[in-house]
Amino acid sequence: MSDQLELAAVIGFKGSVPSALILHPDNEHLVFPLGCTVVVRNVIHRTQSFLQGHDNDVSCITVSPCGKLMASGQSTFMGFNADIIVWDFYARKEKYRLNLHKVHVRALAFSCNSAYLASLGGQDDNSLVVWDMKSSAAICGTPAGNDSAMTLKFFNNDPLRIVTAGNYHVTSWRVDLHNKKLRAEPCKLGQLKRQTTNIAISHDDKNVYCGTQSGDLLMIALDRCLFRKTAGNKKNFSQGITATTMLASGDIVCGTGGGLIVKFNPDLSVNRIIQEKLMGSVTSLTKSADSTYMFVGTSKGNIYWLNVDTFECELRNTCHFERINAVCFPKNYSGVFVTSSCSDLRVWNAKTRQELLRIEVPNMECHAINFLFDGTAILTGWSDGKIRAFLPQSGKLKYVINDAHKNGCTAITCTSDNRRIVSGGMEGEVRVWALGAETQSMEGSLKEHRGRVWSIQVTKDDKKAFTSSSDGSCILWDLDAKTRSLCLFESTQFKSLLYHPDESQLLTTGSDRKITFWDTFGGEAIRVLEGSTEGELATLAIANSGSHFVSGSQDRMVKFWDYDIGMTSHVGLGHSGTINCVAIAPDMKTIVSVGSEGAIFIWKVPEEFQERMNDLSLIQ
Repeated sequence: MSDQLELAAVIGFKGSVPSALILHPDNEHLVFPLGCTVVVRNVIHRTQSFLQGHDNDVSCITVSPCGKLMASGQSTFMGFNADIIVWDFYARKEKYRLNLHKVHVRALAFSCNSAYLASLGGQDDNSLVVWDMKSSAAICGTPAGNDSAMTLKFFNNDPLRIVTAGNYHVTSWRVDLHNKKLRAEPCKLGQLKRQTTNIAISHDDKNVYCGTQSGDLLMIALDRCLFRKTAGNKKNFSQGITATTMLASGDIVCGTGGGLIVKFNPDLSVNRIIQEKLMGSVTSLTKSADSTYMFVGTSKGNIYWLNVDTFECELRNTCHFERINAVCFPKNYSGVFVTSSCSDLRVWNAKTRQELLRIEVPNMECHAINFLFDGTAILTGWSDGKIRAFLPQSGKLKYVINDAHKNGCTAITCTSDNRRIVSGGMEGEVRVWALGAETQSMEGSLKEHRGRVWSIQVTKDDKKAFTSSSDGSCILWDLDAKTRSLCLFESTQFKSLLYHPDESQLLTTGSDRKITFWDTFGGEAIRVLEGSTEGELATLAIANSGSHFVSGSQDRMVKFWDYDIGMTSHVGLGHSGTINCVAIAPDMKTIVSVGSEGAIFIWKVPEEFQERMNDLSLIQ
């Protein structure tokens, strides 16, 4: 049985989950989901802790008014039940696991006295269930409506009253504890046909305010369940009202799909609109205890800090919001690393986890990244077939190699003397580029692969390069003669390959879920390990000494291997999508993994192995 890798930090925020950014009642901790992990971040001391128990994406989250409990629901696959986990917040441990909803849990809410939890299932289920937090038993449940319900809230002063809203309906519910039933009273909306995605209830429980996809805010009286009035400029809010919260003053703050934040007076007249649009649609609004400031989460993975009085907004945290293709450290420097995503690449401070630099090329995807050996440039391969080199401190474009590859540059590396770049393309071509002081010229084009080139490794003497391809071959090229020296074949799509530091052996992995050790002189397979039982292996990284290596795969696990024994000693769990790339920091203290869900996970290398991983005498 493998031990668990300790998670040191994460960079990421799943902004697409509605109302998923929550400021804890203690005013110190931000809670939010990231993949199948729930992150608890102390905003004062900048520390993080992680709650892991879900086996798929967390789809909703809530914190009890007393602050002692936290609940998170998840999505799963058709035919399976989706779990709700109730956590003890202060112990950071799972307290209950509730399992009634099918496929998806859409929304969760605690009652005002924290005694009950209400949960709402997704469109396959669409049931409203109320749970007792003392016994973890389900008290009652019922279909939430004829059409999909999207959100729910408990009353602020009555623990047995709930409001749900969704497609063309808003319903007030009373929990009948004696008969274990939910009594529904539909709100009368007249001719209005609205899809409500978020709600806020006034402090005196007299009114509920409903944010709709059509961009207006509905005000409904809860004592008579009667529509009162509507507000909202559909021209300004054309992408809908996507988040709503109630301030202590009675004002309502709404976020829109277009990145606007609007403050409404209690009579629904507009009080204030934020001047500059935020990046992405607003999906979460969470206010401080005194309503003087709030944190704003957007679909583009950004977290902003908003002064409620002045409406001044400050960007506090950034992260990728699409899949991340690659991660890379500079040679012999662990202070920073770079990641590439669908729309940009970013340079991160490895210690503070802050974004230092963002480089964007509009409408292009960055497939591959690497540093020049001396760290003076970031080499990148793009979907338009160009190789672009950027200065790592300013992000300025240093040079572009146009038409480097026909349908995209998918792999790139350089020689240790910084005189050559070796790149691979989507069509299978491998090209060698000579770097001059001001020029970049092609030395040779090597065309034997018939599928995408995934990985390139150059030997220490800069004379040869190994390439892996999805056509089932790995080829060793002589870079001077521009000829093939050796070829390895296997019935798999090779994804990643790497040399042992002494270059006597080669590791490959791919769609057959196996890790294969090859002799680099004869080209024979020496040993084959079962790398994963569920999905293809996508990436490998090896220690300086070659004593250990790390793998990442479609099964969402980061595995830490002993090279000689061929066994997994530690496993890292937290990703909710395919792990596309892993990198070991040059100081051998941390491992960085990136995945298709857009998360960056930083793992601690077990201390007992760090010295051995850095012991270069092992490769003499």
